[in-house]
Amino acid sequence: MSRPDLLLAIDQGTSSTRALVFDLAGAVVTVRQRPLSQHYPREGWVEHDAEEIWSATVSVCRDAIADVDAGRIAAVGITNQRETCLLWDRRDGKPLHRAIVWQDRRGADACRALEENGHAGLIRRTTGLVVDSYFSATKLAGLLDNVPGAREKATAGDLAFGTIDTFLLWRLTGGRVHSTDATNASRTMLFDIHAQRWSPELCDLFHVPPAVLPEVRDCVDDFGTTSRVALGLELPIRGVAGDQHAALIGQGCIAPGAAKATYGTGCFLLTNEGAAPPTNDGALLTTVAYRLSGKTTFATEGAVFNAGTAIAWLRDSLGIIADSHESEALAAGLDDNGGVYFVPAFTGLGAPYWEPRARGIVAGLGRDTTRAHLARAALEASAYQTRDLLTAAARPAEVLRIDGGMAANNWFAQFLADVLDTPVARPVVTETTARGAALLAGIGAGLYANLEEGAATWRADRTFTPAMAARQRQALLDGWQQAIRQVRAAYT
Repeated sequence: MSRPDLLLAIDQGTSSTRALVFDLAGAVVTVRQRPLSQHYPREGWVEHDAEEIWSATVSVCRDAIADVDAGRIAAVGITNQRETCLLWDRRDGKPLHRAIVWQDRRGADACRALEENGHAGLIRRTTGLVVDSYFSATKLAGLLDNVPGAREKATAGDLAFGTIDTFLLWRLTGGRVHSTDATNASRTMLFDIHAQRWSPELCDLFHVPPAVLPEVRDCVDDFGTTSRVALGLELPIRGVAGDQHAALIGQGCIAPGAAKATYGTGCFLLTNEGAAPPTNDGALLTTVAYRLSGKTTFATEGAVFNAGTAIAWLRDSLGIIADSHESEALAAGLDDNGGVYFVPAFTGLGAPYWEPRARGIVAGLGRDTTRAHLARAALEASAYQTRDLLTAAARPAEVLRIDGGMAANNWFAQFLADVLDTPVARPVVTETTARGAALLAGIGAGLYANLEEGAATWRADRTFTPAMAARQRQALLDGWQQAIRQVRAAYT
């Protein structure tokens, strides 16, 4: 029998759950996907049904396994929407509540109170994060305080907390593993990124019983084995990383200064900073890029909460485009943006502004504004927001590697290069998040000697070179900043 040479990646995202099988060259062999329902019980609240996530995960994994020779699958890697979290009962594995999604803003008042009481400095120094309800700590504290009996059960050790990777690990292993990895832990606002452990001080601050927290492991580790009940066969789980960290790895950004931007529901820009955590002024975040063999690599991150959601809003709420691909032709058909700017702050402004109360606006409307202008403004917004992130970054990117759904849009990729005045590279395999999880699993299974060998399989599909005149670029950026000022003045 030949040596197993395929890797199964579970990519549990905000809008869908997917399973992909990769070969050792990093190419996709098969992909299976199921959409994920969003629940909005109140203004600013966003939830997922954890049981729906689980059933979708089982379904897509079984389908992907059936597409290939199951005996060739060497290991499983998991990547996930990071700050989304939940509590479940250790006895039966049932969630106590819907999962609270990373976009959820119900903890905004608690975060303001933390800042007013002088805790922002401690949180920043310990976690590398700003005080924001984007992260998991206020979500967990809210569940413990508001779900009847939750705090008492958690204190007694009867409940398990986790981000989605942890929940999937628990279910996939039949409740044998309650673990997460260092990247997901670093997004909770409870993890000391310097000591690489849960912070006792922050657990006290947020009134989180340590017994509820998972064990934190390296991104490559023995995370147990899938049960036959779950997937129909036993497969070793050897890699776990949060989605943006997995994409950094999948993009081959393993050298200090290498940067990638992922355009999905939101936009997330990560720059590899090497072994030393950078000092930031609060505009951007310091996070764990990955941890291998006990050695931590850090990253600077800028998070934009709404990118692809702007296009989805035009499609689903306004009905002015039939599908997201239509935006490319509409934008390309215009000579300019007509002075129309769209700030898609549906769930507040992320980096570098961190204004949770902000809401979106469309500025510059005129009688000659068409649906094409709105489509172009939605695409332009992601480019301008990326520019904001890079402007705030500690070091400029020589080349920005992009992925996610919007990366396939040639008009957007070129406009992004023009606005950034930086080359933009799109990989042959744009499934970089899942690819990163597969690479980690491949290292854990011994199919790659190290991260460098896996990252060397990255190949560029196309590089977009800046071609916009400096004066035109500056005029566009001035218009964007004026729109940002309007948002901040109206809602903050």
